[in-house]
Amino acid sequence: MSSAWILLRGLTRESGHWGAFAGLLRQRHPEAHLVALDLPGNGAFNGQASPTRIEAMTTRCRDQLRAQGVEPPYRLLAMSMGAMVAVDWAARAPRELGGCVLINTSLRPISPWYWRLRPVNYAALLSLALTPNLGDRHERTILRLTSHDPAAAAGVLVDWTRLRRTRPVSPANALRQLLAAARYRAPVTPPAVPLLVLTSRGDRLVDSRCSLELAQRWGTDIAVHPSAGHDLTLDDATWVVDRIDQWLAARRLSTGVAR
Repeated sequence: MSSAWILLRGLTRESGHWGAFAGLLRQRHPEAHLVALDLPGNGAFNGQASPTRIEAMTTRCRDQLRAQGVEPPYRLLAMSMGAMVAVDWAARAPRELGGCVLINTSLRPISPWYWRLRPVNYAALLSLALTPNLGDRHERTILRLTSHDPAAAAGVLVDWTRLRRTRPVSPANALRQLLAAARYRAPVTPPAVPLLVLTSRGDRLVDSRCSLELAQRWGTDIAVHPSAGHDLTLDDATWVVDRIDQWLAARRLSTGVAR
C-alpha cells in the first residue's frame, strides 16, 4: 500500500507556498495521495490562534487528516518549523508514519540557539512579525532571507504577495509560532521512523550545521545542497525530489519492501 505524502511548511507559511514543488512531487509519485496541510494560524486557518506548543500543532494536523479521511501510513515532508512538528509526530505516533523528510530544521537541545536562528536576522524577523500587512515588502524580505535563487524568488513574488493579502498571518500568531518553535525540545533518542535530512549550505536563516549535527547524533541519512537557501524546495525542487527518490530506492533495496 502506498503512503500518502503530507507536506508541512514553516513559520507563518502555508500550503500555497509549496508552489511548483508540489506538482513535481505529485508527478514523480502519481500513485500517492498528496496533502499539503496548513498549521493553525496560517493559510485556511489564519483566523485561528496558533498554538504556542509544537505538540498542539501536531495534534491539530493529525485531526485534520482524520477529518479528511486520509488514512495512515503517512510520509511527512516538512520544512523548518514544520519539521519540528514532523519530529514530534514521529516520536509520539511512529506507527502512523512510513518516513519523514526533514528540510532545514533545527532542534533544541541538539543545536545552540545562535545556529538555530542566525542572530543577524533577528531585527528583520521581529519587524515582519510586528508590522501590519505590507504586501510585497514583506514577501521581498522573506525571499531575501530564504532564497538564494533570484529567478526563483522573482517567479513567486506575485503569488506569495497575493497569499499574504488574502490570508494574512496576524502579528500575534507570528509571535505565538516563534514561541512554539523556541520552546520545543526534541527527544534525546531518534524516533523509530526512517528519516532523511536535507539541508542547504546557502541557508541564511538557519545554520546548516543544525541539520548536520542532527544527522550525526541520530544516525540518519542526509544530503547537502551546495548553494540553495533556506527554502530548498523553491530554489531547487528537482534536487529535493531526486534525493527523496534515491532515499526511497535505497530503502527498498535494503529492506526488500516498497513502503
